[in-house]
Amino acid sequence: MSIQRRALLLACLGMAALPALGAAQSAANPATQPAATSAPALQLAGRWRAGLDVRDYWVSEKYDGVRGVWDGRTLRTRGGETVHAPAWFTAGWPTEAMDGELWAGRGAFGHAQSTVLRQQPDDAAWRRMRFMVFDMPAQPGGFDTRLKALNTAIAQANRPTTLQAVPQQRLADDAQLQALLRAVVRGGGEGLMLHRADSLYRTGRSDELLKLKEHEDAEARVVAHLPGQGKYEGAMGALLVETRDGQRFRLGSGFSDAQRAAPPPIGSWVTYRYRGVHAGSGLPRFATFVRVRADEPQYRAPR
Repeated sequence: MSIQRRALLLACLGMAALPALGAAQSAANPATQPAATSAPALQLAGRWRAGLDVRDYWVSEKYDGVRGVWDGRTLRTRGGETVHAPAWFTAGWPTEAMDGELWAGRGAFGHAQSTVLRQQPDDAAWRRMRFMVFDMPAQPGGFDTRLKALNTAIAQANRPTTLQAVPQQRLADDAQLQALLRAVVRGGGEGLMLHRADSLYRTGRSDELLKLKEHEDAEARVVAHLPGQGKYEGAMGALLVETRDGQRFRLGSGFSDAQRAAPPPIGSWVTYRYRGVHAGSGLPRFATFVRVRADEPQYRAPR
């Protein structure tokens, strides 16, 4: 099968595998479901940089899962789709809004993503999941105050197998921050998150919420499959991808043979890792494919 025909087949399969998660449940029970799948307004992380004072921040592990938002009744993704978790998973949760990560453990992003995106919940798969809560958006006051409310609410709920507060700590200096980062990464973690202690919950990106990782990564949308040559003849050689700001580049490394034979569908979003950007063009240097990112709010199933 040619790469072009294979791409068309995968695009069709992608439509079947990744429907709009909220639509079916909302139609079945409109009185108890959100009217639309509009993305919730969330606080987003910027990047830690030299010169900031770590003493102003609470520091926690960055969990590699699927962003989740609990509104006191319904669990939704960052993109606004209803998460079809089993009833027992959210039973007994607080009625206050919570912002966190649906997580299956270190190195298990694939399990978390596939579990969260299912329209019919897989009970066994959800047994491995936890909602790791790092903020309560509707609570007034700075992060110090919200963190106390968060820990109190989760302790009172007493649902440790499904609902946990993200452990937070304060550090004295950058040396401690870098040592913690190395320890988390050596243990299989992704990196660190830093919440400014006195900051309100504000949507968008700012220095009030930051992430720190040993490598940089970002997301881009697949525009085309570029045919391979040599040992990759008849398979995908590279993806042509487009960043959020409209820049396009070839993403050709980091793929397994199986992924080259069945590349991510056109229109899907992928995560790539890189080492800085080129002067002038701003394009990423040494970009490497990491995975398909179907939980991105901009994700659309191929048509």
